[in-house]
Amino acid sequence: MPCRRAHRRPCPDRNPEPPTPHPRKPLTSITANPAARPRAALLLGATGLVGGHVLDLLLASPAYGRVTVVGRRALDREHPRLVQHVTDMDRMADHPEWFAVDDVFCCLGTTIAAAGSQEAFRRVDHDYVVQAAELAARGGAVRYLLVSSSGANARSRIFYSRTKGEAEDGVRATTIPGVTLLRPSLLMGEREEHRAGEALAQKVAPVLNRVLVGPLRRYRGVDAHVVAQAMVRLAQDEPRGVRVVESEQIQELGAA
Repeated sequence: MPCRRAHRRPCPDRNPEPPTPHPRKPLTSITANPAARPRAALLLGATGLVGGHVLDLLLASPAYGRVTVVGRRALDREHPRLVQHVTDMDRMADHPEWFAVDDVFCCLGTTIAAAGSQEAFRRVDHDYVVQAAELAARGGAVRYLLVSSSGANARSRIFYSRTKGEAEDGVRATTIPGVTLLRPSLLMGEREEHRAGEALAQKVAPVLNRVLVGPLRRYRGVDAHVVAQAMVRLAQDEPRGVRVVESEQIQELGAA
């Protein structure tokens, strides 16, 4: 059995963007309108910590008539509404038809250590994220939901945070009517792969969570399944431009 791990996030810059307020909606709202046309969803990063939970939620919801997964390796699962496309992510633009969906859930992400270099990290956490949004915009997508990171800021001096912020800006620049940027803090959950330092972060996070109160709540560790639930809940709102959902709001939405 894999050990519980946590995804380390760097400390955010001061003066982050204020979160966008949004109403709380129960997960049952996904099926609140049985007369509505079933939607088509596209999921990127389904083999990751958050993406795996998102996939479970999408397949469990009758709100989605088709769930398409695009990734580098096939998932070991079958479902009548699941469509898988295995591809080199550099070749996404060769298949614009995959992006003709209603909602896109982007859970792509890696670390500099896992990627091997800053350039390789940026290719995953920026280039693929923005290219997918551009393809989705041309395909007529209505919503694009992105798992970003606490402290994302295109003007940051921290490479990780700057890359995340530039990715957010690239998604904002598309014509997709509804863009939701989720900024979780330390991601908690089980991973198949080992990432250096995450075991220590997993042990320390519960202690820190007890002392991170008030404005510091946004830096508490958050379980991946909570992020996934918040993401799918937010996808049920009507598209209304760009909204930023900080970590403490994710906790409230996903744990409700």
